[in-house]
Amino acid sequence: MIRGLLTKPATWIVVALLSAGALYWFQPWRLVTDTTVTDTLAVVAPPSAPASADASVAAAPSAAAPAVAVVVAQGSFTTHEHDTTGAARVVRKPDGSHQLELVGLDTSDGPDLRVWLSDQPVREGADGWHVFADGKHRELGRLKGNHGDQVYPIPPGVDPADFRSVTIWCKRFSVSFGAAALTTT
Repeated sequence: MIRGLLTKPATWIVVALLSAGALYWFQPWRLVTDTTVTDTLAVVAPPSAPASADASVAAAPSAAAPAVAVVVAQGSFTTHEHDTTGAARVVRKPDGSHQLELVGLDTSDGPDLRVWLSDQPVREGADGWHVFADGKHRELGRLKGNHGDQVYPIPPGVDPADFRSVTIWCKRFSVSFGAAALTTT
């Protein structure tokens, strides 16, 4: 019976179509491909120095001091579906706009990866794989690459304070590759 099926051209057409569909859907070659991104990260102000014990010695800020970017929230990545390391930080630029920066990102490549801000907490292990689609999220775009430094503008009207995490989200399989809790600085 099986030998008879394998000799029919229709069987081979069905097998070819199923194989092509599986290759498109799973994109297994992404397991061995890498893309490194080297976006220029914002130059940020150093953390505030502690107040001086003698306030009379403290100098007033110079009116000529250049405006610099400020990190308003940051966190380190936690692995979910795929090993993911690096950091995420929300930066307020001198013009008042915000951007998300992925610093030293290292994760697997995958099909249909996106960068999402989310109101969901970051959970360890498999418990955290699917939570990000449950609440409020804002997609900032496709992941530019699976390695390196990346910058994603946060659109005007989107308040970064409304979000408590960032995830590398695989839209095709509805799973987080990794996520970082954003802690206010």
